[in-house]
Amino acid sequence: MNFETYPFEKLNNLLENITPNADFEPLSLTMGEPQFSTPSFILDELKRSASLLNKYPKTSGEAVLREGMLTYLDNRFDLKLDNSQIIPTFGTREVLFNFPQFLLHDIEHPVMAFPNPFYQIYEGASKASRAKTIYMNLTAKNSFQPTLNEEELSQCDFVIINTPNNPTSSVMLIEELKHWVKLALKYDFVLLNDECYIDLYIDAPLPSLLNASIEVGNGDFKNILVINSISKRSSAPGLRSGFIAGDAEILKAYMTYRTYVGCASPLPLQHASAVAWSDQSHVDGFRANYIQNFKIAKELLGVEPPLATFYIWLTVTDEIEFTQNLYRDYNLKVIPGSFLGREGQGEGFVRLALVYEENKTKEALERIKQALKEL
Repeated sequence: MNFETYPFEKLNNLLENITPNADFEPLSLTMGEPQFSTPSFILDELKRSASLLNKYPKTSGEAVLREGMLTYLDNRFDLKLDNSQIIPTFGTREVLFNFPQFLLHDIEHPVMAFPNPFYQIYEGASKASRAKTIYMNLTAKNSFQPTLNEEELSQCDFVIINTPNNPTSSVMLIEELKHWVKLALKYDFVLLNDECYIDLYIDAPLPSLLNASIEVGNGDFKNILVINSISKRSSAPGLRSGFIAGDAEILKAYMTYRTYVGCASPLPLQHASAVAWSDQSHVDGFRANYIQNFKIAKELLGVEPPLATFYIWLTVTDEIEFTQNLYRDYNLKVIPGSFLGREGQGEGFVRLALVYEENKTKEALERIKQALKEL
């Protein structure tokens, strides 16, 4: 399989021969990894459950974890799902990679579409599935919203949307989500929304694709799926806790497939994850941190906060040169947008992950402000 080099490896190659300015403390806004401590109540549950390491975990997930996830969906989205409509996963990266291979395996000439630029696992999954890839280009002209024309819609077997979006921070609201559900039903393709940033909203809570499905009368979620993770919302990426939810018929067959994959989460991680999913209040504190970071970004860089995520999709003249200069002169790493896209998408942008506490974020953005002045 001819997989592309991952963006962070490309960045390391780009910067390997550059000596950073030692007058500045090294900082990095490259990875979407929250730099805040995992809440103590989650850690306490992990410790309490440590003795369960002497038991094999179920591939389907323990009842306590499923109940925590279902509680989350009820509390956050008013969604009343049952166990046939959800599967716990080992984070979301593994499901994004293996679910398309499961779904598309028996299709002779599969076609998969996803936004461009994108989270690179989408492309890896498409290649592993032997699928023809349709890139849905996200540009300033289309407000960074994915679209497919009539011919493309008729070809698709599987479509991933990603709202709130990584890396552009664009968001689809309920009417746009309803439109996508209608397209999935009309053209009979499976539609999945990657909702990992949905709890990092700035002003008002955002709807799930499952909410949109119900609103158009598709209450059994035919062809509709979502994935989510506690990595961002709970500052706990190391727990590797995610889920896929929606169409029970698809998930029943996928559950059988997963028994062969071997991605069951250790029991202590499941118990700690269960309490994290069940509680919504701790997320408010993290969201407040990101809101403050966006206020700093507006003050220093003049950029308007997005509706969600912790990313800034910053316009620059030459993203490669800017990234190199920023590292050389200010000891600060960012990701060039072109490393996150194909066919020219992402050129002229860098992605900033505002995942630090306020002081470090301000320091990093002040360096970027000075670097922009020097262009």
